[in-house]
Amino acid sequence: MKSGDQWKSKIGFIMAAAGSAIGLGAVWKLPYVTGTNGGGAFFFMFLVFTLILGTTLILAEFIIGRKTQKPPIPAYKSIAPHTPWYLVGVLGIVTSCLILSFYAVVGGWIFTYFIRSLTGRLTEPVSGSYETLFSSIISNPWEVGLAHVTFMLITILVVQGGIQKGIERVSSIMMPALFVIFIILVIRSLTLEGAAEGISFFLRPDFSAINRETILYALGQAFFSLSLGVSIMVTYSSYLDKRENLIRSATSIVGLSVLISLLSGLAIFPGVFAFNLEPNEGPSLIFTVLPAVFSEMALGSVFLSLFLLLLLFATLTSAFSLLEIVVSSIVYRFPNKRKIAAWGSGIVIYVLGIPSSLSFGLLADWLLFGKNFFDATDFLVSNILLPLGALLIAIFVPRKLSNPDMKEELLRGSSANEIFFKGWLFILRFIVPLAIIAAFLNVLGIW
Repeated sequence: MKSGDQWKSKIGFIMAAAGSAIGLGAVWKLPYVTGTNGGGAFFFMFLVFTLILGTTLILAEFIIGRKTQKPPIPAYKSIAPHTPWYLVGVLGIVTSCLILSFYAVVGGWIFTYFIRSLTGRLTEPVSGSYETLFSSIISNPWEVGLAHVTFMLITILVVQGGIQKGIERVSSIMMPALFVIFIILVIRSLTLEGAAEGISFFLRPDFSAINRETILYALGQAFFSLSLGVSIMVTYSSYLDKRENLIRSATSIVGLSVLISLLSGLAIFPGVFAFNLEPNEGPSLIFTVLPAVFSEMALGSVFLSLFLLLLLFATLTSAFSLLEIVVSSIVYRFPNKRKIAAWGSGIVIYVLGIPSSLSFGLLADWLLFGKNFFDATDFLVSNILLPLGALLIAIFVPRKLSNPDMKEELLRGSSANEIFFKGWLFILRFIVPLAIIAAFLNVLGIW
């Protein structure tokens, strides 16, 4: 491959891959699913699944991408020629397009909130008014439409720049900035009077509260937070040098994702409890509860702007990876056409997202299986396509790659031994598929 098609540095790859994993899943979704599923017990199970099953699946995707040095569809074809397994790559691309179609809508909401916070239009003193404000924003076709376009334009402009000059360069700035902003917010949150109750809720597990649903929701959140099952990590690892240590890279990415998840909870729950608000607000938590929390703090508008900037960074880094998986597949077939591929696929994905952006306004009464376009797309992706993709990858790798090939790719450049390889293979071959099938059946209401 050309050097321009590879990561310039290992840290650049880790920042970009961690940025892909650390998006709305860690900062937006984790706090509200933790809040609605009992707090500490849920977070504990989420950590277990992320560290064990998440790391296992990331390594599986790394092996496919680094071994073939190709984007998903040709990568699966290369390993299993003349078989339908390439459809796993097709599924990943379709899923990425659908995720980004509604992901960019949420990114637009965040962008709108950030601009409003800078102009002082998010300083309503009464907490209840934020629910009305949120509803008015997402139902306004002009405001959400402009924000949606802006978010997609930023994503396209970065991805068209390529791996080194686009995604790696921007992610290497955004990710460190994200950590710095998070640390500032956590320090402020922990100094609030009454913060201890929020910390206890988040970090002290009540194991009596763990049930089948808690376990299965935690499993689903682990996969969602790491963007597993979409072949994003296949794409990113295809740009890796053959000498890179896959195990160290995977553990670094998972570790950063866990750290951000921890910081996210510590930034949010102490404030929620300090001001006697409800942690189980649901998906609108960051848009309705958090502005109310920050409005009660000294310099609250400053901290709210910082939080929204952080959330915007996290959302954009994930959006880059979702568009890149599509663009890389086009560029593989048509070299030197990255700019056209980025704009063409970006515009198509934007058009796909228009019904989602209008789901709470002009198209609020247009329903699919009882859900608006936004909720139907979210359900399809999060509860069906992502687990299906992860399951197929877990089956594909041990079935279509020989043990010597997997072992060589996994252990190259690392100090891990055959015991590690056998443990990883056992988890991938047996534990991961069983866990995904259990979560899948539960979502479908079969078990």
